[in-house]
Amino acid sequence: MTSSRDNTGAYGHRTGFMRNIRSLMNREPVTGALLLLCAMVSVAMASFPETAWFDAIWDKEGSIRIGDFAIEMSLRHWINDALMAVFFFLVGLEIKREMIFGHLTSPRKSALPILAALGGMAVPALIYMAFNAGNPETASGWGIPMATDIAFAIGIMALLGSRVPVGIKVFLTALAIVDDLGAIIVLALFYPSHSLHLGWLIFVVLVMTLLLMLNRSRYRGRTLYVILGIFLWYFTFRSGIHATIAGVLLAMTIPAKRPGGGYSGSQMQRFESGLHSTVNFLIMPLFALANAGVALDFGIFSSGGIPTLALGISAGLLIGKPVGILLLSFIGVKTGLASLPEGVRWRQIAAAGVLGGIGFTMSIFINSLAFDGKALTDMGKMSILLTSALAAVIGLAALAAVCRKDSAQHPEHSARK
Repeated sequence: MTSSRDNTGAYGHRTGFMRNIRSLMNREPVTGALLLLCAMVSVAMASFPETAWFDAIWDKEGSIRIGDFAIEMSLRHWINDALMAVFFFLVGLEIKREMIFGHLTSPRKSALPILAALGGMAVPALIYMAFNAGNPETASGWGIPMATDIAFAIGIMALLGSRVPVGIKVFLTALAIVDDLGAIIVLALFYPSHSLHLGWLIFVVLVMTLLLMLNRSRYRGRTLYVILGIFLWYFTFRSGIHATIAGVLLAMTIPAKRPGGGYSGSQMQRFESGLHSTVNFLIMPLFALANAGVALDFGIFSSGGIPTLALGISAGLLIGKPVGILLLSFIGVKTGLASLPEGVRWRQIAAAGVLGGIGFTMSIFINSLAFDGKALTDMGKMSILLTSALAAVIGLAALAAVCRKDSAQHPEHSARK
């Protein structure tokens, strides 16, 4: 017979183990490492004729049928249009949380990351357009270098631990969230999945009205939000707007505060905590496996020089991102619109800006919508993967160097961290 004390000890051991697992799963370096592994597997499987079956898996058709109703898409489209809507839902919740409780709650607090994000979107897009102006086949790819991948960028920064000032961590996190919002707007306005249909848009508005009424009624469950969210996704899918936007629209209707006030225990907090592991360890890895596959053919760079598509993406991410982030941050501070966080220096902003050039998830997503032919899509993927890897290495080295220099010059700051 086991004593009560032994039971408690065993239970405590199990709960402690599960708590450690959950803590591990919520760390950005783990998420980034898994994404990188899936991308490498996808690239490897696309590089050899013997493994062509792997890419063919994602082209298999799958359908949902209920009586006469049916939706049929390839497995890749189910991931990109349906599962990624859940990813966008989580991103929308994070944006809303930051706007209500976090780094974007006031104009003064949000000015610097907003300006930095705007610069980090506008300059890469302009650089891409400069390389591809007048080419109708590649001109539509200007949205590709605008995006920053939160998981990778924050994950790379987290590798340096406490050597990175808190102000820089907050700055890059807020910047990436605003960047995501900008990418979502660009996606909704400029990359529709097909022509718009007014009739289905009316249904989208009707469901959004019901969701807002549900919000105002202080409904405390989640079931109705999920059911209406599924209808919202279907009507958005049929309307011609990319279906993933439904996730963001749904997120905007989720109550952010519990009845007594505060974020903890609210529907938004419960949705967020419930979805993090699913998105980070199922949806994003599946997206990488299904979409990152491209045979690394460096021969395209040897005949006739580097294609303008690759130049636009690479220069946009690797040069345009840090330049845009630093330039508009500097203008914002010098004009009094924003201020640098305490203990943060310009060289740290510049180094963090290089990490902004990691454009994996959203860049690949927009790349899949921007071009018609497989050759252009594959070239875009390869440019994104190679440039993101380069931005990660250079950004990590630069940030480590400037943080080491600042710690040596100001040891009292390191002692306080």
